[in-house]
Amino acid sequence: MKCVVTAGPTYEPLDEVRRLTNFSTGKLGTELANFLTGQGHEVVLLLGYYANYRGEHRARRVETFTTTADLHTRLQALSKEGAGAVFHAAAVSDFSFGGVWEQEESGNLVQCVERKISTKKGQVLVELKPTPKIIGELRGWFPQSRLVGWKYELDGDRARAVQAAERQIALNRTNACVVNGAAYGDGFGLVTGAGKCEHVPDTRSLYRALAGWMAC
Repeated sequence: MKCVVTAGPTYEPLDEVRRLTNFSTGKLGTELANFLTGQGHEVVLLLGYYANYRGEHRARRVETFTTTADLHTRLQALSKEGAGAVFHAAAVSDFSFGGVWEQEESGNLVQCVERKISTKKGQVLVELKPTPKIIGELRGWFPQSRLVGWKYELDGDRARAVQAAERQIALNRTNACVVNGAAYGDGFGLVTGAGKCEHVPDTRSLYRALAGWMAC
């Protein structure tokens, strides 16, 4: 089966030298792509430019993405080739930068337009804007594919984390969601619908579970 796996972080530029990103290493998505390739699937791996996992890449094809908009464009282009399954494990930035302002002594805000914002300005005010949710576009791009999203939850408990995964599936018309993080606790939950969550203890077990679920 042809599979698309996204992995690693997007980034959003503040100016031409500074960026907003996250701590994703790209390891889980890369290893999943390797595992699926080893199972005989044709895998395209979309990997964040700042992913710092240095393990081997066995996917048939590897493309590097940068910003959220770039990942959006690459997935949309890949949809024209078709895919049996899409595993959206990339850590997409929740925010991009809007305006950046310097506050004058009078209290007036003056927007910064420099290519490199100088520290001589002292304190500046930065606007954060939510980025578009790529996962919400996947069903339109890949109408016949099996779609898997990810939920990394820090607050609450396991029940609430699983509920968040269920909401993701319902809202975005995906088929499954992998949930993990401090709220979930050790291991991962493979959520495939309301009240359906398979617990797996580690990444290797997760890759096997996802491959088995995809083959059903």
